[in-house]
Amino acid sequence: MPSRKFAWEKLSDDELLKQRLSSLRVTVKGTWLEDCVSTLHEELEERGIRLRPHTWISSEWFSPGGVPGIAIPFYLAHPRLMKLEKKMMFDVEGGTWRECMAILRHEAGHAMQHGYQLQRRRRWQQLFGPSSKHYPRYYRPNPASRRYVQHLRLWYAQSHPDEDFAETFAVWLRPRSNWRTRYAGWPALKKLEYVDELMSEIAGKRPPITTRERVEPLGRLSQTLEDHYKKKQAFYAFTPPKTYDRDLSRLFSADPRHHRSKPASALIRRHRAHIRQLVARWTGENQLTLDAVLDEMISRCRELDLRAVGPEQKLVLDFIVLVTAKTMHTMFGPSRRKWIAL
Repeated sequence: MPSRKFAWEKLSDDELLKQRLSSLRVTVKGTWLEDCVSTLHEELEERGIRLRPHTWISSEWFSPGGVPGIAIPFYLAHPRLMKLEKKMMFDVEGGTWRECMAILRHEAGHAMQHGYQLQRRRRWQQLFGPSSKHYPRYYRPNPASRRYVQHLRLWYAQSHPDEDFAETFAVWLRPRSNWRTRYAGWPALKKLEYVDELMSEIAGKRPPITTRERVEPLGRLSQTLEDHYKKKQAFYAFTPPKTYDRDLSRLFSADPRHHRSKPASALIRRHRAHIRQLVARWTGENQLTLDAVLDEMISRCRELDLRAVGPEQKLVLDFIVLVTAKTMHTMFGPSRRKWIAL
């Protein structure tokens, strides 16, 4: 973690939210991110790939079109900012070594595409689709599809041809991924074999595009952290359907004889964070969205005066199963909302 000290480290959350992104002045150098990037470069070198994506700090993860580089979100560059991200979003995307490397490999796929202009190749277009296809704000994945690899959450390869390639490249690049065995019999194996052939072809070759441009670097972002998080939270905002009463009444009791038992709303509140994290892990849903669902369920339990009767551990487990089932139905049912593209 960084040894450099910043004046904003000691600020309260409210005070820190008033700071502009440009005032944070955090960098990749001197942090754990530098080790992650070095590891990525070593993996590329081992494959004979000459491109070394340059990195910089910005507001989020991305690799801009035409630039063989990777932007990394500011909060990963300092533990104080990671703590704030956790509070505001209930999650820190890329906050562990394993997850950070997974995203870096994905973004390296974009950087490879940009540096070598791979999307212009006919075979690339046949396998992945046209890169010029409009990027959706929402997409509707099929979790059972074997036409795509599975790397990042939310079946992200299904969102756009560029993401399909980046996910396929990430699976190919990851050490000891054993992709030939993992995807044997899957149509996605053809994409992996193509990436393997393509990388052998360009091994040792200098990329045609070598710009070191940094798009939307942190130092040029004038918005405050408060505005940044308001926008980010609004992106994941979700009004849950009020269709929980029957299921909640089956799990908890409205019988007057149990009026002395613990309120079901209190049980949910007590285990809220654990429930949210587990369901997010199992379904891929964003924790901020799940928190809105739990808010609605707690409210319905209060209005129905439901009580938690029975062993608490079993009730919590049954409730987790209920929320998971409801989440999956909302995602993939006939009246489901569409996934939010990351």
